[in-house]
Amino acid sequence: MTESLKVGVAGLGTVGASVVRIVKNKAKQLESRCGRPIEVVAVSARSRSKDRGVDLSSMEWFDDPVALAQAPGIDVFVELVGGDSGSAEDSVRAALNAGKHVVTANKALLAKHAVSLSRLAEEKGVSLNYEAAVAGGIPIVKTMRESLAGNSVSRVYGIMNGTCNYILTRMEREGLSFAECLADAQRLGYAEADPTFDIEGHDTAHKLSLLTSLAFGCEVDSDAIYVEGITSITTDDIRAADELGYRIKLLGVAQRTDTGVEQRVHPTMVPKHSAIARIDGVLNAVAVDADAVGEVVLVGPGAGGDATASSVISDIADIAREDGMPVFGQAATSLEPYTKARMRLHEGGYYIRLAVDDRPGAFATIAKHMAEKNISLQSIVQNRRDPALASDGAVDPDEPQPVILITHETTELAVREALELIAAEKVTFGAPQMLRIEKLD
Repeated sequence: MTESLKVGVAGLGTVGASVVRIVKNKAKQLESRCGRPIEVVAVSARSRSKDRGVDLSSMEWFDDPVALAQAPGIDVFVELVGGDSGSAEDSVRAALNAGKHVVTANKALLAKHAVSLSRLAEEKGVSLNYEAAVAGGIPIVKTMRESLAGNSVSRVYGIMNGTCNYILTRMEREGLSFAECLADAQRLGYAEADPTFDIEGHDTAHKLSLLTSLAFGCEVDSDAIYVEGITSITTDDIRAADELGYRIKLLGVAQRTDTGVEQRVHPTMVPKHSAIARIDGVLNAVAVDADAVGEVVLVGPGAGGDATASSVISDIADIAREDGMPVFGQAATSLEPYTKARMRLHEGGYYIRLAVDDRPGAFATIAKHMAEKNISLQSIVQNRRDPALASDGAVDPDEPQPVILITHETTELAVREALELIAAEKVTFGAPQMLRIEKLD
């Protein structure tokens, strides 16, 4: 009988418990598909007494994940502790140094340490697999690392955070405010008590940095990503997007330009007819534009115990089959240094919402400064506030009125410079809202 692949799991939260349960319940199926048995023989977590809904009595317990990572009785160390340093980093490095294969779902750790960890794995001749670190249950890492090996990628983009997608979907469908939708997301467990990491775009940025390296063969550099969250999105923006034929999504976008690789995370207006616009709720989607295959779009659950565990077990199965692959699809030493594209951020159309002083000449002032920056306006719309929305049934005539501008293709730098000039004229109030219109065809 072929010797079993012995697995140690550090972190027994929702995902870790699901990994242990699925490996145990589908032991025969996994053995048939992988050619050898797979068994979880050891675990590590903070509390031994907590009921995790799975029998751990046959498994060796380690209080310290680093000790588990170095244990002679395991072949594969699964890191589900989380965090970009501390015990997560220490245990992964310990496992690699001990010649153990590593599987992790930790995007924060890889966004910060992927280069050094991938080189260490290569030096030790072991695997470092991370399918679950990007878009949960969607097999995007395997697709890019293996299935698209014969393609040159020009762009990778997608919805990679279910919390933000849930909030934007509810705002559109039910006309609720951002604050109301966030509170519901927290109540339902879709958002953390402190949701900053999700709603400010940092979670998406970590995932995007890994896809960028896979797509363009460069070192991971999450610090080079322009990041903007969804906290400024209002029901006015959602309503205007709908009327104009768009939906608002938080996208992570990486694309090759003539000056380097551009990485950005921000709310984006996408055409309603596009595949990415149809992704609602907590679902994720990642699209890859490549020369040979064209566009590939993968859709699925971006989080959740079983869905994420599915990706973890896929990585373990590859190790059982001895399907070793370089961490980023090529030797770690051959990854090129990341070259950040020149300040441009986005080239295309823009949606701009201004609060404008309702007086003669205000529109002319706005149009003049846009023209100075060679920005062509597709439309200017003044949506006067509905008296029915006012508490007393009337609208103050002196209140600034919302004005929406839609530009033809231009650069973000030009738009920002024009808005600075307009602000200096004091015909607008407050910060403008600016959303990119992404070309997806």
